[in-house]
Amino acid sequence: MADQQQQPPELEIKSDEDWKSRVKAEDAKLDEELKSKSSTDETSGEGSEQGDVSDSQEEPPAIDPPQFPPPEFATMVHMFSTQAMVALGLIPSPVDGKADQQLSLAKHFIDLLGVLEEKTQGNLADNEKSLLDNSLHELRMAYVELSRQK
Repeated sequence: MADQQQQPPELEIKSDEDWKSRVKAEDAKLDEELKSKSSTDETSGEGSEQGDVSDSQEEPPAIDPPQFPPPEFATMVHMFSTQAMVALGLIPSPVDGKADQQLSLAKHFIDLLGVLEEKTQGNLADNEKSLLDNSLHELRMAYVELSRQK
């Protein structure tokens, strides 16, 4: 029994699947809007004379505030948790699509959630406390596991 090496348990990250489908739907909608805008520009002749210059001067699409998630405690926890997971390399970066571990940055986001936990102690609803506790536990365990592998 002592001769056998125990393998570390596999890391399991749980996430809310609903937000993923909402994000995908929003991305698809934005892609459609950009495609329809670019096809309108091509048919009207805009940009054809200016070449690459118009691409560099093009303004980013306007942000529509009604598309923002509601400003709730859960949204803030999800935001910090997602940033920590990106820094842990568990999900790809939205910037370049690559999973890159930055453990010090991950620790920073986990610590921010810890500050949030400390400062809101006794003021959260049961579901908010549970969300924060579970998120912190999962992120801390992932951080410890990934730190050991380095």
